[in-house]
Amino acid sequence: MSSSLSRRHFIASLGAVAAASVLPYEALAGALEPGHYPPADLSYFERPVTPAPAKILFGYAAITWGGDDLQAIKDISELGFRGIQLRANILKEYGERPKALRELLDQHHLEMVALSSGSVRIALGTEAEEIARHVRHARFVHDVRGHYLQVTDSARPKDRQTIATDFKELGRLLTEIGKRIADLGIQLGYHNHMDSLGEAADEVDRIMEAVDSRYCKLELDIAHYQQGGGDPARAIRRYRDRLLFLHIKDVESPSPGATGDTTRSYRFVELGRGKVDLPAVFAALKEIKFRGWAVVELDSVPDKGRTPKESALISKKYLEEKLGMKV
Repeated sequence: MSSSLSRRHFIASLGAVAAASVLPYEALAGALEPGHYPPADLSYFERPVTPAPAKILFGYAAITWGGDDLQAIKDISELGFRGIQLRANILKEYGERPKALRELLDQHHLEMVALSSGSVRIALGTEAEEIARHVRHARFVHDVRGHYLQVTDSARPKDRQTIATDFKELGRLLTEIGKRIADLGIQLGYHNHMDSLGEAADEVDRIMEAVDSRYCKLELDIAHYQQGGGDPARAIRRYRDRLLFLHIKDVESPSPGATGDTTRSYRFVELGRGKVDLPAVFAALKEIKFRGWAVVELDSVPDKGRTPKESALISKKYLEEKLGMKV
């Protein structure tokens, strides 16, 4: 078989059961009708691999730059991060020319870790639309040679208490989306989030129980999990075999007179400036031998007078100088 054939690499950061499956992509694709992708072999989810030490690859999320993704790419690269997470707004400019984005990231020595694909609705009559939108986004990730598709949910009812059916329906829809994008070689990660159905720790549990673990993993946001009343280090241990990748961030309760967005009872801040026990988080990742991506994220600059790049540098210094990590 020619060594020039491109191959899709599935990367599963699943502790003791993580593995990568390599598919002869073009060879299989040639036997299919135009526009079709080869079926994915998901059996690697069940195959244990030789244990290895933890290895964390650090990326950074472009959300802090508020839509100026070109500047985000430049700054994140200059800071030495190896990967980037982009949002679906990037499709406005590059949706029809993913190769151009792939070349831009290559020039800046960045991998596309994930695309934030938005929320999943479970409202009556929206299923086909929801699946189509996220599959379209996954195809873009595939064409940019990215790894993961991240979704949240907008399923938390505003006029009633949550019920078992809510979690089951969201789990069913997440599973269906995951099945559809698996043939693209893209894995789906559910992002726990405040104000969503997966806000509290027990709610995350219920969603994870409702999804087929072959098709949807947990993309654990440690600050949202903390704010929702959970223990991020404990969640890492609990979901050691189902962690796709992580959002590494910090959260605080704003003090009187603080600048930035103080309309909520909490705000996200640079690493080491909030209440998340980050040493415990990384100790847990080492304990489970996590091998994969950790994306540092900050929704917006918490204090005026600081640039997104300066905030990112604060977090980088914390990782390297306080925790001894290598970005």
